[in-house]
Amino acid sequence: QVQLVESGGGLVQAGGSLRLSCAASRGTFSTYTMGWFRQAPGKEREFVAGASWTGRTYYADSVKGRFTIDRDNAKNTVYLQMNSLKPEDTAEYYCAAVRLGAEVRLTSYEYDYWGQGTQVTVSS
Repeated sequence: QVQLVESGGGLVQAGGSLRLSCAASRGTFSTYTMGWFRQAPGKEREFVAGASWTGRTYYADSVKGRFTIDRDNAKNTVYLQMNSLKPEDTAEYYCAAVRLGAEVRLTSYEYDYWGQGTQVTVSS
């Protein structure tokens, strides 16, 4: 069973950048599709970006062109580079994993393992 630990959250001004990391332990990292989700207060958890076990990447329309997901299988880590941040990007960000299967996983119920979350706050 894989365990996930996020880091890299913080407070940043609008237009700034942050890089989130998610380190995985246990399991064979290269066989997992990794996803980033976020949840703002009073809102449902929403998909942000995914990196499949086949190397495919995909994004929510709201972050396309601003965020980049990248995985390093040698380091068992997936990253989320966030540029041009906006106040509406403020949320708790979660890393998630699911083993093998479909390349594209867009909903939270498709993922089996979750990290504890890291807070991102973007001030205007």
